[in-house]
Amino acid sequence: MAEVTAIFWDIGGVLLTNGWDRNSRRAAVEKFGLDWEEFEDRHELLLDKFEKGEMSLGEYLKRLVFHKERTFSEQEFRDFMFAQSKELKGGALGFLGELASQKKYFLAALSNESAEITDYRIDKFHLRDYLEAFFSSCFLGVRKPHVEIYRRALSISHRRPEESVMVDDRALNLECAKELGMHTIQFKKLDQLRDALENLGVRAGQVGGARHEREAHKLQEAR
Repeated sequence: MAEVTAIFWDIGGVLLTNGWDRNSRRAAVEKFGLDWEEFEDRHELLLDKFEKGEMSLGEYLKRLVFHKERTFSEQEFRDFMFAQSKELKGGALGFLGELASQKKYFLAALSNESAEITDYRIDKFHLRDYLEAFFSSCFLGVRKPHVEIYRRALSISHRRPEESVMVDDRALNLECAKELGMHTIQFKKLDQLRDALENLGVRAGQVGGARHEREAHKLQEAR
C-alpha cells in the first residue's frame, strides 16, 4: 500500500457544522416569518449555481428572499446565515490541528460551499492554521459527488489517488473518490476517524494533548 501523503477534508459535518443546511434554513424561515415551501423550492433551484460560484450571495438572496419587500434587511439575513457556522461538537478540528502540527501531510479542504460562506468560515475558525488549500465547489466550478471535483483537487495538488485520503460524513460523497482509487473514510465520530487513519498509517497525538500538558504544567507551577 502506498504511503499516505495527503488528506482531504469535508468541512461541514466533519470539522464544523454545516454552513447552510436544511436545519439552518428551517431556522431562518421561522425567525424571519417566511413560507417554507416557497423558500425551499427557490433554494433547490438556486443551489447548484450558488455553490459552484456562478451566483453571488447577494444574487442568491435576491432570488431566495428579497424578491418581495421584507421587514428585515439583507444584512440581518446574512448575519443569521453566517451565525449558523460553529465548531462541530465531537468533530475533528482539534484532531486536524494535531496532524497539522506534525507538518507531515498535505492537508486540504474539499467541500461544497458558496464563496462567501467559505471565506467566512476560513477566517472565523482560522482554518488556514490547519489547512494548506481549499478546494471548494465555488472555486472549482463543480460539486461533490461529481467525480471531476476529486480529479481537479488531485491534479492541482499533484497527488496520486492511492496516496490520498478523503474524509466526509456522507457516503455518497465518498463513492466517486473511492472509484478513483482514493482511500475514503466516512466520518461518524472522532475515535472512529482516528482508528481508520491509523489503519492507513496516519497517526497523531491525543486531541488537545498539548493543551492538556500546558495546563498540567501550570498547575504544577501553581503548587
